[in-house]
Amino acid sequence: MGHILLFFSGGEIMVVVFFALLFFGADAIPGLARTIGKGMREFNKATADLKSEFEQHTADIKEDFTKLSDKLEKGTSDVKRKIEDELKD
Repeated sequence: MGHILLFFSGGEIMVVVFFALLFFGADAIPGLARTIGKGMREFNKATADLKSEFEQHTADIKEDFTKLSDKLEKGTSDVKRKIEDELKD
């Protein structure tokens, strides 16, 4: 979250805090902060879950592609060897 604060100067942050106090009151700010924090944690968890699932599925695809590539390579080397044998004769 520290990288988000780079876009705001100290004065802008103070204005936001002032309006938050004005609209919500000092008693509601901690509850609001907890709610925002909880939402951010849930968002980060969902993002991590999606990333993990995506990596898992792409790993399966990569494994299938590697197997297919190995079969093709073996097949082409067999054909190449047979052609070379025929040319030698």
